[in-house]
Amino acid sequence: MRTTIGYTLESIGYVVGAQGLVSFASQTFFGTEWGWLHKVVDLPSAAYLGIAVAGLALVATGVKTRKTPAPQKTA
Repeated sequence: MRTTIGYTLESIGYVVGAQGLVSFASQTFFGTEWGWLHKVVDLPSAAYLGIAVAGLALVATGVKTRKTPAPQKTA
């Protein structure tokens, strides 16, 4: 079960992080809106950077959860 949760958190983290990074870069450097995140919320550039960091935190949590050994059952 931990492996499934780890992969799920990691996958969600990649999507959220990528969307936050793309939204930050497009708004900061190009003055346009890319990705789908701007269709859900209208935030300043710094908030999109925070969303990218939150995505990275989800990825790190997923990797840690996935690599944590399962508790040993004793009879």
